[in-house]
Amino acid sequence: MVFVDPLAVMLIGLAMSTAVGGFYFFFAARGKYEHVRSLAVPAIAIGIFDAVAGFYMAFGWPMTGFGTAYNMLFGDPLLLAGLILVMGGVMGYRDPEHIHWNIVPLLILFVGIYTLVGAFSIVQLNLEKGQNLITAMGLYVFDGLGAVLAPVMYLKPVNSTTKGLYYTVWIVLGIGTVFALVIGFMALNGHLASPP
Repeated sequence: MVFVDPLAVMLIGLAMSTAVGGFYFFFAARGKYEHVRSLAVPAIAIGIFDAVAGFYMAFGWPMTGFGTAYNMLFGDPLLLAGLILVMGGVMGYRDPEHIHWNIVPLLILFVGIYTLVGAFSIVQLNLEKGQNLITAMGLYVFDGLGAVLAPVMYLKPVNSTTKGLYYTVWIVLGIGTVFALVIGFMALNGHLASPP
Protein backbone atom coordinates (compact mmCIF):
# COMPACT_ATOMS: atom_id res chain seq x y z
CA MET A 1 0.00 0.00 0.00
CA VAL A 2 1.39 3.41 -0.97
CA PHE A 3 1.29 5.90 1.90
CA VAL A 4 -0.29 9.20 0.91
CA ASP A 5 0.14 12.17 3.25
CA PRO A 6 -2.69 14.70 2.80
CA LEU A 7 -2.14 16.30 6.22
CA ALA A 8 -1.31 19.74 4.81
CA VAL A 9 -4.51 19.98 2.77
CA MET A 10 -6.51 18.55 5.68
CA LEU A 11 -5.24 21.40 7.87
CA ILE A 12 -6.17 23.93 5.19
CA GLY A 13 -9.62 22.29 5.05
CA LEU A 14 -9.89 22.68 8.82
CA ALA A 15 -8.90 26.35 8.48
CA MET A 16 -11.64 26.85 5.88
CA SER A 17 -14.12 25.14 8.23
CA THR A 18 -13.31 27.35 11.18
CA ALA A 19 -13.36 30.42 8.92
CA VAL A 20 -16.85 29.54 7.68
CA GLY A 21 -17.99 28.89 11.26
CA GLY A 22 -16.46 32.13 12.44
CA PHE A 23 -18.07 34.16 9.69
CA TYR A 24 -21.46 32.65 10.57
CA PHE A 25 -21.13 34.30 14.00
CA PHE A 26 -19.87 37.56 12.47
CA PHE A 27 -22.67 37.84 9.90
CA ALA A 28 -25.38 36.73 12.34
CA ALA A 29 -24.22 39.33 14.89
CA ARG A 30 -24.55 42.00 12.21
CA GLY A 31 -27.96 40.74 11.03
CA LYS A 32 -26.59 39.97 7.55
CA TYR A 33 -28.69 36.86 6.91
CA GLU A 34 -28.17 36.79 3.16
CA HIS A 35 -24.46 36.58 3.95
CA VAL A 36 -25.25 33.72 6.32
CA ARG A 37 -27.05 31.95 3.46
CA SER A 38 -24.03 32.52 1.21
CA LEU A 39 -21.96 30.44 3.66
CA ALA A 40 -24.20 27.38 3.20
CA VAL A 41 -22.75 25.98 -0.04
CA PRO A 42 -19.11 26.46 1.04
CA ALA A 43 -19.99 24.88 4.41
CA ILE A 44 -21.48 21.82 2.72
CA ALA A 45 -18.57 21.45 0.27
CA ILE A 46 -15.86 21.95 2.91
CA GLY A 47 -17.78 19.75 5.34
CA ILE A 48 -17.87 16.91 2.81
CA PHE A 49 -14.11 17.27 2.25
CA ASP A 50 -13.41 17.32 6.00
CA ALA A 51 -15.65 14.31 6.61
CA VAL A 52 -14.02 12.26 3.86
CA ALA A 53 -10.48 13.31 4.87
CA GLY A 54 -11.22 12.71 8.55
CA PHE A 55 -12.74 9.32 7.75
CA TYR A 56 -9.65 8.38 5.73
CA MET A 57 -7.36 9.41 8.56
CA ALA A 58 -9.48 7.97 11.37
CA PHE A 59 -10.05 4.56 9.81
CA GLY A 60 -7.46 3.99 7.11
CA TRP A 61 -4.32 5.96 7.83
CA PRO A 62 -1.58 3.76 9.34
CA MET A 63 -0.40 6.15 12.05
CA THR A 64 1.49 3.71 14.28
CA GLY A 65 4.81 4.40 12.54
CA PHE A 66 4.82 7.94 13.92
CA GLY A 67 4.55 6.81 17.53
CA THR A 68 1.48 9.02 18.07
CA ALA A 69 -2.16 8.23 17.40
CA TYR A 70 -2.76 11.32 15.27
CA ASN A 71 -5.66 9.52 13.62
CA MET A 72 -7.46 9.84 16.97
CA LEU A 73 -6.03 13.25 17.80
CA PHE A 74 -6.73 14.95 14.45
CA GLY A 75 -8.68 12.62 12.15
CA ASP A 76 -11.56 11.87 14.51
CA PRO A 77 -12.51 15.48 15.30
CA LEU A 78 -12.03 16.46 11.64
CA LEU A 79 -14.50 13.76 10.60
CA LEU A 80 -17.06 14.89 13.17
CA ALA A 81 -16.56 18.58 12.36
CA GLY A 82 -17.10 17.85 8.68
CA LEU A 83 -20.38 16.04 9.33
CA ILE A 84 -21.61 18.86 11.57
CA LEU A 85 -20.58 21.49 9.00
CA VAL A 86 -22.68 19.73 6.34
CA MET A 87 -25.65 19.66 8.72
CA GLY A 88 -25.20 23.33 9.58
CA GLY A 89 -24.89 24.29 5.91
CA VAL A 90 -28.15 22.57 5.02
CA MET A 91 -29.96 24.09 8.01
CA GLY A 92 -28.57 27.56 7.31
CA TYR A 93 -29.55 27.52 3.66
CA ARG A 94 -33.22 26.78 4.30
CA ASP A 95 -33.93 29.82 6.47
CA PRO A 96 -30.82 31.74 7.48
CA GLU A 97 -32.66 34.23 9.69
CA HIS A 98 -34.68 31.68 11.67
CA ILE A 99 -32.40 28.68 11.86
CA HIS A 100 -33.71 26.03 14.27
CA TRP A 101 -30.44 24.54 15.42
CA ASN A 102 -32.03 21.81 17.56
CA ILE A 103 -29.18 19.64 18.89
CA VAL A 104 -26.42 20.82 16.51
CA PRO A 105 -24.75 23.28 18.95
CA LEU A 106 -24.57 20.50 21.53
CA LEU A 107 -22.89 18.22 18.99
CA ILE A 108 -20.36 20.96 18.29
CA LEU A 109 -19.83 21.30 22.05
CA PHE A 110 -19.00 17.58 22.27
CA VAL A 111 -16.40 17.93 19.50
CA GLY A 112 -14.98 20.93 21.36
CA ILE A 113 -14.61 18.92 24.55
CA TYR A 114 -12.91 16.14 22.54
CA THR A 115 -10.52 18.72 21.07
CA LEU A 116 -9.68 20.24 24.47
CA VAL A 117 -9.03 16.76 25.87
CA GLY A 118 -6.70 16.30 22.89
CA ALA A 119 -4.90 19.52 23.86
CA PHE A 120 -4.50 18.21 27.40
CA SER A 121 -3.17 14.92 26.06
CA ILE A 122 -0.64 16.70 23.83
CA VAL A 123 0.89 18.29 26.93
CA GLN A 124 0.48 15.38 29.35
CA LEU A 125 1.88 12.78 26.95
CA ASN A 126 4.60 15.05 25.47
CA LEU A 127 3.27 14.50 21.95
CA GLU A 128 4.74 17.77 20.64
CA LYS A 129 7.77 19.85 21.60
CA GLY A 130 9.10 23.34 20.96
CA GLN A 131 7.48 25.33 18.17
CA ASN A 132 5.25 22.39 17.27
CA LEU A 133 3.86 22.40 20.81
CA ILE A 134 3.02 26.10 20.61
CA THR A 135 1.24 25.83 17.26
CA ALA A 136 -0.54 22.58 18.18
CA MET A 137 -1.79 24.08 21.44
CA GLY A 138 -2.94 27.20 19.61
CA LEU A 139 -4.88 25.07 17.14
CA TYR A 140 -6.44 22.70 19.67
CA VAL A 141 -7.16 25.26 22.40
CA PHE A 142 -8.72 27.94 20.17
CA ASP A 143 -10.68 25.52 17.99
CA GLY A 144 -11.77 23.63 21.10
CA LEU A 145 -12.88 26.82 22.86
CA GLY A 146 -14.70 28.00 19.75
CA ALA A 147 -16.58 24.71 19.62
CA VAL A 148 -17.33 24.73 23.36
CA LEU A 149 -18.85 28.20 22.91
CA ALA A 150 -21.14 26.96 20.11
CA PRO A 151 -24.26 26.86 22.33
CA VAL A 152 -24.20 30.66 21.98
CA MET A 153 -26.06 29.82 18.75
CA TYR A 154 -29.19 29.21 20.86
CA LEU A 155 -29.22 32.92 21.70
CA LYS A 156 -30.42 35.38 19.08
CA PRO A 157 -27.97 38.26 18.56
CA VAL A 158 -30.53 40.94 19.34
CA ASN A 159 -28.78 43.00 22.02
CA SER A 160 -25.25 44.13 22.82
CA THR A 161 -24.60 41.22 25.20
CA THR A 162 -25.54 38.45 22.77
CA LYS A 163 -23.87 40.26 19.88
CA GLY A 164 -20.74 40.50 22.03
CA LEU A 165 -20.85 36.73 22.59
CA TYR A 166 -21.16 36.17 18.83
CA TYR A 167 -18.20 38.45 18.15
CA THR A 168 -16.19 36.62 20.83
CA VAL A 169 -16.77 33.26 19.13
CA TRP A 170 -15.86 34.86 15.78
CA ILE A 171 -12.53 36.07 17.22
CA VAL A 172 -11.74 32.74 18.91
CA LEU A 173 -12.45 30.81 15.70
CA GLY A 174 -10.46 33.37 13.72
CA ILE A 175 -7.42 32.75 15.89
CA GLY A 176 -7.91 28.98 15.50
CA THR A 177 -8.10 29.50 11.73
CA VAL A 178 -4.76 31.30 11.73
CA PHE A 179 -3.12 28.46 13.68
CA ALA A 180 -4.55 25.86 11.27
CA LEU A 181 -3.22 27.84 8.29
CA VAL A 182 0.24 28.22 9.85
CA ILE A 183 0.51 24.51 10.65
CA GLY A 184 -0.91 23.57 7.23
CA PHE A 185 1.56 25.73 5.34
CA MET A 186 4.46 24.51 7.52
CA ALA A 187 3.34 20.93 6.83
CA LEU A 188 3.23 21.64 3.09
CA ASN A 189 6.78 22.95 3.11
CA GLY A 190 8.07 20.18 5.38
CA HIS A 191 6.40 17.39 3.41
CA LEU A 192 7.67 18.78 0.10
CA ALA A 193 11.18 18.92 1.54
CA SER A 194 11.09 15.28 2.71
CA PRO A 195 8.16 13.27 1.31
CA PRO A 196 7.38 9.94 3.03
